Amino acid sequence: MKQFTFEYDLGLDMSPTSGKLIFSESGTITGEENGEVIFTLHAKDVKEAFVKPGVGCGLIYVTFENAPDRVLCRFTMSGLKPAGELCKIINFYNLSGTAYIPEEAEKRVCEKCGRPMMTELSVCVFCYSKLTVVKRAFGFFKPQAKTIITSQIFAMLAFGALLTFPIFFRMLVDNHFEPQVGTWADIMVIIGIMTAIRLAGECTFIITARIFNKATMTISNDIRSTAYAKVQSHSMTLFAKRTPGDLIRRVMDDTGVVSDFVNSMGRWIIEVVAMFIISVIILFVINWQLALWVLIPVPIVVFLINAFQTFIRARFEREWRRSSRVNSILHDIIKGIRTVKSFGNEKREIEKFSNATFELATMSSKNEALWGLLFQPLIFLVGSGEFIVLFVGGMMVLNGTLTLGALLQFTMYLWAIFMPLRWLTQLPRWFAQTTTSMVKVFELLDDESEITSPPQPENVPIAGGVAFDNVYFGYKSYEPVLKGVSLEIKPGEMIGLVGKSGVGKSTLINLAMRLYDPNTGKITINDTDLRAMETTHLHENMGVVFQDSFLFAGTFLENIAYGKAGATVEEVVAAAKAAEAHDFIMKSPDGYNTPIGEGGQSLSGGERQRLSIARAIIKNPEILILDEATSSLDVETESLIQESLNRITKGRTTIAIAHRLSTLRNADRLVVLKDGGVAEVGTHAELLRQRGIYYDLVMAQRQNSRKAEPVNP
Repeated sequence: MKQFTFEYDLGLDMSPTSGKLIFSESGTITGEENGEVIFTLHAKDVKEAFVKPGVGCGLIYVTFENAPDRVLCRFTMSGLKPAGELCKIINFYNLSGTAYIPEEAEKRVCEKCGRPMMTELSVCVFCYSKLTVVKRAFGFFKPQAKTIITSQIFAMLAFGALLTFPIFFRMLVDNHFEPQVGTWADIMVIIGIMTAIRLAGECTFIITARIFNKATMTISNDIRSTAYAKVQSHSMTLFAKRTPGDLIRRVMDDTGVVSDFVNSMGRWIIEVVAMFIISVIILFVINWQLALWVLIPVPIVVFLINAFQTFIRARFEREWRRSSRVNSILHDIIKGIRTVKSFGNEKREIEKFSNATFELATMSSKNEALWGLLFQPLIFLVGSGEFIVLFVGGMMVLNGTLTLGALLQFTMYLWAIFMPLRWLTQLPRWFAQTTTSMVKVFELLDDESEITSPPQPENVPIAGGVAFDNVYFGYKSYEPVLKGVSLEIKPGEMIGLVGKSGVGKSTLINLAMRLYDPNTGKITINDTDLRAMETTHLHENMGVVFQDSFLFAGTFLENIAYGKAGATVEEVVAAAKAAEAHDFIMKSPDGYNTPIGEGGQSLSGGERQRLSIARAIIKNPEILILDEATSSLDVETESLIQESLNRITKGRTTIAIAHRLSTLRNADRLVVLKDGGVAEVGTHAELLRQRGIYYDLVMAQRQNSRKAEPVNP
């Protein structure tokens, strides 16, 4: 059973203690001190829970309907935030009857090892199973398994050919390089055979490289495409949890690191291990005593590599943190460059970035120096077996127990032993650098979307009415923005949403578009729950104009046509005319084929908004959503577009939010929201007669308009 635990450190008499308040999914609140239960109560009996700040401490205070108020615990001010979270959870349970326990991902310290968690990760890179990560990484090989196996067969044939060279050298030295024994003809035959084998081996390597590179490029593309598809298919909660810079790094940089690791590791580990095993067998066949001397450093090297691994991983983890900070600063500066320049903070941002890059460079330099200090002794230790072989083997040659050719053959096979060992010494560093990226990619792939389509969707016609039935919703479930909203929008009806900022107007339309699902309650179209439909079916029949219009880095034509797949030029022009955008588009150098730049920064706010309206109009949606659609327009342009919108919305189910209340006077009904609920419903005239919340909003807006009018001299 899930539970939320708040740990407090003061007793009710202000003495130090070790206590816990535990809220479980069943709604039970349990108080413990020093391991003993001191009270138990049920959240349904609590009227309200809240935090009271005191002098140097805080307390959790609860009120009851039919019992005296009560202090549950005291705590030092370090516990203020988690205490507030607990009170919100209790209050939400009382409001909705649902227990919401925050995910453990919000904890920033690993419970297993005690190390601080990375800001952008919900798992600990030290405790995450490395074997699991590597297995999953190599799982991307499966679609290309036949191709990769084929390339590895060719590679092994090429290596097998190269391993025959020492045999020929031994034959030449022992049988043909002695006076009066060997002949030029014999030597030329052997050299010819060696040349042919070398040429065949090189050709085989070329074929192997081409086959493997083709497969690895496909694997790299699959990893990146899988990550991108995950981002596209996820709900909006992913973008609330992750920054754009973090998602870009995961999709582009981290997937590249994973694919490089998979490709290089997948190829070389097979070849290197096979080369090592075959060479060891050959060495034992040649002379088992010398083979044992060669392998003396191997267990020592393996032990040291394993001992260094945790230490090296920690160093490179700190380097990754600094690299991540540099990327975040750069992303924020570029994204907010207009704000930076408008406040004249260029020098401050340059200094911030320079300090971050200096810290990264310093850490990277220290890591490189440390790695050089550790790596070079390992390389020397790996190669020390060669010196042992020369000494012991030389003594055997002098004693007549080993031929010179056999010693030469033996030493030539040493490269096939030492090269894999040198490659192995690089593995801890390589693995330490790639582990974090692999964990980040797989964490993204494992993050389940809250918005899913059912196995057997009910894709009913969207033309029906929209109904909200006792809907509760909060971006954190225990902090509801909407509280028990019930509202029915009839087919073809235009509804205007009204209320002060933060009452949940935009949240309501986000739920209608199923960008989020309600925590409790349901939303239906044509009497069918949105969760029973495919999200693509719903979105294909909805058009939306957001307050912050976003344009892609393309032409006017491409941006308007984005609203409808396969839209014709005639349809684009008609939509632009309806949105009063045709005239300013035609004044551009290339008309509808004029590039507008990323985000449409070269256009005014009103021009961007009109393009956004045209993009929604061309879709001819069954349901039209207008979120401050005319907020960036001047009064004259707004009146023109308002006439067009009146024609477009006629007979079409429309949900509209407007800053200027006068633009909603023609709505069939106005819905006034207050404190997350529906406070008033009626026409413009009806609500004015009621002299309630809507009346006060209209009067306040009229008064502000009079103050803004210019005074005649």
